[in-house]
Amino acid sequence: MTPAQPVPDHIPRPPYVADASGSPERPDTQFEVQDTPDKVRRLRSACALAARVLGAALELCTEGTTTDAVDAAVHAMIVDAGAYPSPLFYKGFPKSVCTSVNDVVCHGIPDSRPLRRGDLVNVDVTVFLDGMHGDTSATVVVGGEGAAGEAGAALVRAAEGALQAGIGAVKPGLPVSGIGSAIEAYARGSGYGVVSEGTGHGVGEHFHVPPYVFHVANSYPGVLREGMSFTIEPMLTQRPDYEIALDADDGWTVVTKDGQLSAQFEHTVLVTATGVEILTAR
Repeated sequence: MTPAQPVPDHIPRPPYVADASGSPERPDTQFEVQDTPDKVRRLRSACALAARVLGAALELCTEGTTTDAVDAAVHAMIVDAGAYPSPLFYKGFPKSVCTSVNDVVCHGIPDSRPLRRGDLVNVDVTVFLDGMHGDTSATVVVGGEGAAGEAGAALVRAAEGALQAGIGAVKPGLPVSGIGSAIEAYARGSGYGVVSEGTGHGVGEHFHVPPYVFHVANSYPGVLREGMSFTIEPMLTQRPDYEIALDADDGWTVVTKDGQLSAQFEHTVLVTATGVEILTAR
């Protein structure tokens, strides 16, 4: 793993960059809500940038390319746009993007290993622009969908379908917990596992705050209301019987214990007066 990329001094940093203790961004009691037109405008801009960067990053995931090279390219695109790569130094994370390959469920750290044909690669991009974070991710198959075989390709399609199922449960007045129920019903109905330990989260002026969006049936309190902004980011495994583990060496990388593949898709969404707006749509 190479050193972190430098960020020009003129680019505003999120507050946590200066707080090495990794303390919470704010008390864990209130939902992230965009309650003014200016906040909504700035959040849309941050999410649009994140979506553009993700699209470009996915095209870089080719055979022989390293995830470290993807990180360098993502970093350059973000800072060239006058934004800060949100993962960099968040609670000590050492890179500007997360890259999770094959059995890595989430929070993979870019490194020098070349990608191989058939690898499943999730690229998770978050940018901090004009005081707002925009967060999105997607999984691609190196060499094209057919390179992973039917099992791998089907898992990727199911992960994207699970995200869409969750988004379909977003509407003012509905429970936050309903998102997870919709995702689990979709995934398990297709024979896949859903990682219950990972959640979506409120995002906007803060990176990770309430509401926390579980991707399985749950009893998380709260009702969706206009202006709430959060991520939905289900992580699927090839089989319902999965176990995960945290890499003890780096403290970030989460993997399936038995090596089964995982895939994930993520959008930042905004609850509107009548439904939902996908802010990171590409």
